[in-house]
Amino acid sequence: MKRIKLDKIDRQILRDLQADGRMTNVELAQRAGISAPPCLRRVRALEESGYIKAYHADLSAEALGYGVTVFALVGLASQSENDLKAFEARIATWPMVRECHMMAGETDFLLKIVAHNWDSYQKFLTGHLTAAPGVANVKSMLCVRTGKNEPGVPVDEEDFSRAA
Repeated sequence: MKRIKLDKIDRQILRDLQADGRMTNVELAQRAGISAPPCLRRVRALEESGYIKAYHADLSAEALGYGVTVFALVGLASQSENDLKAFEARIATWPMVRECHMMAGETDFLLKIVAHNWDSYQKFLTGHLTAAPGVANVKSMLCVRTGKNEPGVPVDEEDFSRAA
């Protein structure tokens, strides 16, 4: 995947699409200060070069009945690459686990888990997570409130394409 050098217009397109992925190409072009055809070409180039990975809707957990968010710190009995990959493959099959991050330090993985209620999380914890092969320990942290939930990354004026 060939990276393109981002200019001011590309960064504006990225900011706008990150804020509203359903924005029309015409509106996106107007905001970027260019016409629609070159805007569409730029968006396709940003997609092809890997800057834009996907488009999705941000659903309301509460509206769908998920009232509990838990962050689980998971320690494995072994940190061999095969065991780490096996755990990640198992996690990928569990819809309640929304994020899985391998960590450096005392904990091997940090998981973000959504559940309908505390009881459903407990059933998941005992029936799946702690019962999974290789899991040595799990520490659960119930999220009381979310003060900020901003998806994506900051897209600033700095030329970050040099890091590629």
